[in-house]
Amino acid sequence: MKIAFTTAGLDLNSDIDTRFGRAPKFLIFDTESRSFELIDNTQNLNAAQGAGIQSAEAVVRSGANAVVTGHCGPKAFRALSAAKVAIYNTEIKNIGAALKAVENNELSPAGNADVDGHW
Repeated sequence: MKIAFTTAGLDLNSDIDTRFGRAPKFLIFDTESRSFELIDNTQNLNAAQGAGIQSAEAVVRSGANAVVTGHCGPKAFRALSAAKVAIYNTEIKNIGAALKAVENNELSPAGNADVDGHW
């Protein structure tokens, strides 16, 4: 399974970015190989519109089956859900700690967007 974490950091010790669509990067962790890759998302930081959808497309292209983020808006939520990508909203600050929570089934998938668009 691949899990996408929103971040501005470079590794598992980094903080989770609270915004999905406007996160600077996605850390894609592969639970089978225990390795990760970083996907740059800076093109969406200042996008007037469409940041959530474009970010969702990048996550889907990465092969991620799940997203862990602070918050996810309605358009990104719909795009991720349509691609069958589970969304986990969390207040956990650290990627490594959030990864452990996902692997221990301590986080529940979101049932809907938890913020308005352009948040």
